[in-house]
Amino acid sequence: MCGRFNLTATPESIAEHFQLPRLPRFEKSYNITPEQKILCIVELEDKSLKAVNLFWGLVPSWSKDAKNSHHLINARAETIREKPSFRAAFHRRRCLIVASGFFEWQKLEHGKQAFHIHRLDNDLFAFAGLWEHWQQEQQTLYSCTIITTEAAELMQPIHERMPVIISSDHYRDWLGKATDQNHAFQLLDNESYQSMQATPVSDWVNNPLHNDKRCINENND
Repeated sequence: MCGRFNLTATPESIAEHFQLPRLPRFEKSYNITPEQKILCIVELEDKSLKAVNLFWGLVPSWSKDAKNSHHLINARAETIREKPSFRAAFHRRRCLIVASGFFEWQKLEHGKQAFHIHRLDNDLFAFAGLWEHWQQEQQTLYSCTIITTEAAELMQPIHERMPVIISSDHYRDWLGKATDQNHAFQLLDNESYQSMQATPVSDWVNNPLHNDKRCINENND
């Protein structure tokens, strides 16, 4: 699964990386948790790209309420084309979720070891995501979820699942509403993890209230 990540890049570097004219206001964070607004990239009807803040915890458009969004922070790649919660979004509402790194915990005999997974060059990257528009009476919510898949070799010693990372070469293919669904599904592979590394970090990040550089400091114990 993916339940914690970070975004520490400057607005200028994000705009340049995704070739965006402007960004909405967002907060740099070393420890992003579910049920926060997170920075995402979507394709508009005119095929231009736009950066938006979406609530992390997808609420399907047919939901009676928005209270159970924490159950849908992730979507399994293997079933997104069949599950009612995700299949419509996979067809028409795919997004990129902007990140500098993410965290996962390896179970050990006497506790857990936190790892910060990031690019070898520490550059930006993007998770594959889905977004939804939920509305009931005067309430409106735009929400999203991160797609996960089986762990690649890098991640297997740490956790059995991992978030899907979309290669920058395929940003447009993933976001495109006209992209064939079979082609979009084929983008949910493990190749992007060849440029990633897993760094053990201190248990400072374990507390979701901690949000500073110590969350990504290497554990040298």
